[in-house]
Amino acid sequence: MAATDASPVYVEDELGRRWDRCLTDGLLKFGGGILLGSVFSLLFFKKRKWPIILGGGFGIGMAYSNCERDINNLLQPPCSPPAEEKC
Repeated sequence: MAATDASPVYVEDELGRRWDRCLTDGLLKFGGGILLGSVFSLLFFKKRKWPIILGGGFGIGMAYSNCERDINNLLQPPCSPPAEEKC
């Protein structure tokens, strides 16, 4: 029989991992939005700043939405069988 690592997973540790994932996701999406906005600015909008700012804003907004959903799923209590239609 193989021994399994049955160490408990604490909510605080999982919350820390999710915050780290959120920060990484935010940086990547912000950078991608800036990059995509820069390409659009160079190709279509005569080197204006607003497509770059808009792209970064969209990236941050998407990351915030993903992070909010991820953390709320962790912190909500599991549904009990009689109240499943509310979940």
